[in-house]
Amino acid sequence: MKKIMFALCALLVSVFANAQNDKADNIIGTYAAGVGKDAYKVQITKLSDGTYQGAICWLAENKDTDGKIKLDKKNPNKALRNTPMEKTVLFSGLAYDKEKQNWSGAKIYDPDRGISVKMTAKFENAGTLVIRGTVLGIGESVSWKKE
Repeated sequence: MKKIMFALCALLVSVFANAQNDKADNIIGTYAAGVGKDAYKVQITKLSDGTYQGAICWLAENKDTDGKIKLDKKNPNKALRNTPMEKTVLFSGLAYDKEKQNWSGAKIYDPDRGISVKMTAKFENAGTLVIRGTVLGIGESVSWKKE
């Protein structure tokens, strides 16, 4: 009887842990943002440490005025300035906070400004992820639509 109860408890703990993880994993996917020539897509993936990373995977205009692939020229890390914008990592190390029901603990990189700011992410509804970046208490939010 003890073995059956132990097995049942282990199964319930496993199911509960997977249910919590599934909620955190809802962020995984491709998101569309921006409009017109400023439109872009971001692919969010799960890293081996259980955190999440987001990288640009498509730009409406991926070439500069000279017809060359746009590069991440404003990146503060000089070694990354030759990275194509369509491969630029925007954030890494984002973690799910089950109490707040949002993702936080990372900085998001803004390639237009060449800066990184503290970020949080939360679903506004099933298909809209709101990304909020803040620095010194001043913030800006953008909405990404899940595809």
